[in-house]
Amino acid sequence: MWLCGGATLRAQDPIIQTKYTADPAPMVYNDTVFLYTGHDEDDAYSFKMFDWQLYTSTDMVNWTDHGTVATTKTFPWREEQNGAWAMQVVERNGKFYMYCTVQGNGIGVLVSDSPYGPFKDPIGQPLVWQKGIGDDIDPTVFIDDDGQAYMYWGNPNLYYVKLNENMISYSGGIVKIGKLKTYQEGPWFYKRNGHYYLAFASTCCPEGIGYAMSGSPTGPWDVKGYIMRPTERTRGNHPGIIDYKGKTYVFGQNND
Repeated sequence: MWLCGGATLRAQDPIIQTKYTADPAPMVYNDTVFLYTGHDEDDAYSFKMFDWQLYTSTDMVNWTDHGTVATTKTFPWREEQNGAWAMQVVERNGKFYMYCTVQGNGIGVLVSDSPYGPFKDPIGQPLVWQKGIGDDIDPTVFIDDDGQAYMYWGNPNLYYVKLNENMISYSGGIVKIGKLKTYQEGPWFYKRNGHYYLAFASTCCPEGIGYAMSGSPTGPWDVKGYIMRPTERTRGNHPGIIDYKGKTYVFGQNND
């Protein structure tokens, strides 16, 4: 897992060197960066992912490993242990909501009173699961300035819902946007200076990081190009973007 940021403050890449981590999902809270990740087991030759991990930093150079914050077993309706794919955590009204790909069973949601966990399943079923489609992976959640929250996800098609204020349900149904040019998977919702951005794993394979822009949180989305072009060193990627202490940071991964 790698990190790009300001020229005067740079972590050693990869920033996590003791575990196989994937799908970086950074969150800033109380002047601390909380980096949630997926985790492949040491003996994995493919996807062998049972849990989600947490790392924190206050300088973007030194990182503290807090270990596992949730597993697929946290979802009582999940029968198979494998399948802890991409997730994201957001804070609202003092609670922390983790939106998790439970591969093969859609997207689940967990909630905690602390960013460190423990996280619990508040609804006892998937938040989103379009059975038989297989697109329901890689959620990204954003709360706009007017309080409306959105969840985007999908591979290879892009979807979104408007989340209710309780953050564990949605209204208005699932909206299918479809296949954006160069979009593959792993969307990340980001807003800056009144512009809405979707960064995403682009093309396949290899995958770079592409981005699209819109004047509305619901689109239409105009694909602009690449944050990072595909290279043979990035056969799989997944972006996460935050603003922290006056700089903007982009996280990504190398599938290898």
